[in-house]
Amino acid sequence: MKKFDKERVLLAVAGPVIALVLAIVLTSVVLIASGKNPIEPYSLMLEQLPYSDIQVLIINQASMYYIAAIAVALGFRMNLFNIGVDGQYRLAVVMTAVVGANVALPSFLQIPLLLLVAAFTGAFWAGIAGVLKVTRGVSEVVATIMLNSIATALIGYVTLSTVWGVQVGNNMTTGVMKESGWFPGINLGSDVGEIYGLVFLAILLGIAYWVVLNRTRFGFDLRATGASESAAAASGVSAKRMVLLSMLISGGVAGLAGLPLLLGDTHTYSLSFPTGVGFTAIGIALLGRNNPGGIALAALLWAFLEKASPALDYATPVAYEKEIATIMQGLIVFAVVISYEAVRQWGLRRQQRQVGAELAAAAAQNTMKEVAAR
Repeated sequence: MKKFDKERVLLAVAGPVIALVLAIVLTSVVLIASGKNPIEPYSLMLEQLPYSDIQVLIINQASMYYIAAIAVALGFRMNLFNIGVDGQYRLAVVMTAVVGANVALPSFLQIPLLLLVAAFTGAFWAGIAGVLKVTRGVSEVVATIMLNSIATALIGYVTLSTVWGVQVGNNMTTGVMKESGWFPGINLGSDVGEIYGLVFLAILLGIAYWVVLNRTRFGFDLRATGASESAAAASGVSAKRMVLLSMLISGGVAGLAGLPLLLGDTHTYSLSFPTGVGFTAIGIALLGRNNPGGIALAALLWAFLEKASPALDYATPVAYEKEIATIMQGLIVFAVVISYEAVRQWGLRRQQRQVGAELAAAAAQNTMKEVAAR
């Protein structure tokens, strides 16, 4: 059993490590081709890590990525590709901001209300794709891509000045939320910044994700259905029910992804609110292999590349484009696909050799027993 556990750990770690190494090598090749030092950009970004303000920015950004990646991973474990996390996240943020700006309740009621609005909005939007899949057989990829576009149009409508939009300079917002809906953070000083209080929500969601998938009947049914719908049906599990529930839960979690920033910092939705978080989360979930611990490390890495990369623009005597970090992120996703498939094939061949050796040993032992019996 110890040998098996070591091999399982090796297979789990090999994929991400190979992907990161391959991404660094390919990025270095790009730097060399452009006549730049292939090592210095990494050292420049690592030099930013000891600064407390950068650490705070990384943690805050990683909390949003982590929640969105958990939403993506929930779909992956069900063999569903919820590419609509970005639309679910943005629409949930807008509706939460609108409710927060127009409803005034005590904090102990206002904050739970905003959390529920975000979760229900995301679940509703993802549920549309789920219903289309189980009733009409529409691919969730196609449905969620279309829903992303529809969500963008709805956001544009909601933020019109004739609806709930509030013009602030050249920016269109949903208005400032009532202070009872602001979620307090951890203030580390004016020079350092504040860690979003809802970072702890991300931690709780990660724990809940692991517990539900690995310690509950629902989690077992979800994983079984994702592995084989026919096998799950033979054990009495409704595949359609699991698909719909998985999309609803994935969308509900996606709806919470923007709340650390909304309730902890901006307190309004505007045109400058981050976009593309859902698509970034796909790469993070892949790199983290749908494991809550792996996703946490991947989210921190992604946030580090984003928050430390601006230092490249101000490097002397040679400045480096901060897009180097973006190139590396893209290459990581590309390398993940290659490395995971290579590791999977290697693991299968290794298991086949082990099974063959065990069968050969068992056959030899039986032969010896037959000879001894004669």
